Amino acid sequence: MDIGKLLGDVLGNSGGSGSNMSGKLDRIKGGLGQGVGGGLVGGALSGGLMSAVLGSKKGRKMGGKVLAYGGTALVAGLAYKAWRDYKSNTPPQDHSQDSDLNDVPSNSGFAPETERSRDDADFRLTLIRAMISAAKSDGHIDQTEQSRITKQIEALNLGPNEKAFLFDAFSSSADPMHIAKLAKTSEQGAEIYLASCLAIDADDPQEERYLERLGDCLALDMKLRQHLDHQASNARQNLLEHS
Repeated sequence: MDIGKLLGDVLGNSGGSGSNMSGKLDRIKGGLGQGVGGGLVGGALSGGLMSAVLGSKKGRKMGGKVLAYGGTALVAGLAYKAWRDYKSNTPPQDHSQDSDLNDVPSNSGFAPETERSRDDADFRLTLIRAMISAAKSDGHIDQTEQSRITKQIEALNLGPNEKAFLFDAFSSSADPMHIAKLAKTSEQGAEIYLASCLAIDADDPQEERYLERLGDCLALDMKLRQHLDHQASNARQNLLEHS
């Protein structure tokens, strides 16, 4: 499976590597993602794949854009800093504009490009599954939306394995327990939770309940959840203010 290509089409140009938010915002202002060849931002997002799963709610769409512009490296960087603050009993800090979010120590447990999930899959794919599951948790994807998503996946320039992964992820039910079982470590659990935070609308009761159940299934301490929630909220706000 071509993980890089898949991440590029699902998360955007930076899906495989990521960068700091301020750098991403500069690129956004410059007109990031023109043309279908520009990954999700220029292709699938404007075409409807992720806009379908992320819905029309502003909060969820902004979280999806954070993921599109920052990719899995952004999730890892924010989760790592939230974890570090939590472990050191530091109050939640806004790290969304830190310049070193893609410089997470390789031995920290927050390096999704080298991690494997409990089912021995590339952990970046697990983060994609977590995001899709969370975004679907309010039940807004009906048969019509599912059909549209299927057509969008078929139209992507992906191989059969990559398309099979997306078909499976989008057709599966929103199940926080199943997603939680994919985490091999507590650090992976924090990354899954943060990616899920970015994919939901924080003001939607159904999605809030999903996130609460996910945190419980992951056995995440409430104080750690507060740190992770804080990072997701600030990342959304940072993008909203500069887009």
